[in-house]
Amino acid sequence: MADRSSPFVAGPGGVMTDEVGVVTGDLELRTTLDDGVLRALVRYEGAEEWYAVTGASCRLADPRDHDAVHEVLLGVLNRPEG
Repeated sequence: MADRSSPFVAGPGGVMTDEVGVVTGDLELRTTLDDGVLRALVRYEGAEEWYAVTGASCRLADPRDHDAVHEVLLGVLNRPEG
């Protein structure tokens, strides 16, 4: 299993999660890859609890794509200026 993690600032409207709805502000994105399935999780910066990003799990055809998918998700979610 591989993990990647990056800090970011959610834009207006925040990030929708399965567990608690919308989260906003200074967050951290973590992507995990286990048996070809990528999961995207977020948490408030420095918090313990991770939440699944709604609609962001997928199966990767090649595990080498993990870094690229993480960067795309980060680019979509990181919108400090809106």
